[in-house]
Amino acid sequence: MMKMAVNNLAYIVLLAMAVSLASASDPSPLQDYCVALNDSKAVVFVNGKVCKDPKLATPNDFFFSGLRLPGNTSNKVGSMVTPANVGQIPGLNTLGVSLARVDYAPYGLNPPHIHPRATEILTVLEGTLYVGFVTSNPENRLISKVLYKGDVYVFPQGLIHFQLNVGTTKAVAIAALSSQNPGVITIAKAVFGSKPAISTEVLTKSFQVDKNMVQYLQSQFWTDNHTY
Repeated sequence: MMKMAVNNLAYIVLLAMAVSLASASDPSPLQDYCVALNDSKAVVFVNGKVCKDPKLATPNDFFFSGLRLPGNTSNKVGSMVTPANVGQIPGLNTLGVSLARVDYAPYGLNPPHIHPRATEILTVLEGTLYVGFVTSNPENRLISKVLYKGDVYVFPQGLIHFQLNVGTTKAVAIAALSSQNPGVITIAKAVFGSKPAISTEVLTKSFQVDKNMVQYLQSQFWTDNHTY
């Protein structure tokens, strides 16, 4: 009887863990909306943002015009990401979605990066993009494809991915993400442009290059191709 009880308890614990993992995403709203209150003096920190009184919500809390304008791609990587997340649209708070516009100069690159809190689905509006993502260890398989106008591609949450404009004209894409605040970590910038810098000993062993190469990479100006 005791053994059966232990087995049943173990089953319940495993089931609870499975359900928890399966529902791991932005928390579901408990009301129609929760417009973010951007108050730097707020003493309460929540997983998301503090809500304003729903009676004080306005149309502008659910509106953003920034995606109608092309981003400035005059930078080292030749791309610019314009987000439309809870930072720009307070009404997205607790709703678990966001958008971004990505502009690419000819041969412009949105460099390898990850979104720690979101899966991304990208639609090409204009141009031709070579895109891909890399699976997790130990396989590290590159899954890539060339996309044309109207094509759609998915980048799973937390996996390194990129987009390269392989055309001679500009390209534009819209990305939908499964979080109000998906976050972004650009791999090269994070590793070689961190502040303070990561130890050269760590980086020489990790990338199997000499100290001079690491110091050279750390001395570069690492472009942030995102508007905020």
